Amino acid sequence: MEPEAPHGLWDTIKSVAASFFGVQSSKNRERDFKHGKAAHFIVVGIVATAAFILMIVLVVRLVLRTAVQ
Repeated sequence: MEPEAPHGLWDTIKSVAASFFGVQSSKNRERDFKHGKAAHFIVVGIVATAAFILMIVLVVRLVLRTAVQ
């Protein structure tokens, strides 16, 4: 069996994005628990959540601005 490559930033971002949509496979989840670091997932998750909230706020502001005119 080949040793797996270290868990990189891109792998962490993909795993967090998959978990946001609830489509994380069992194989990837096991890989994350074996090779990933919890702190990396927490930081990427917080950044992704903040970006999502900011996007929602901006969309709502845009819709309200166009609705008032």
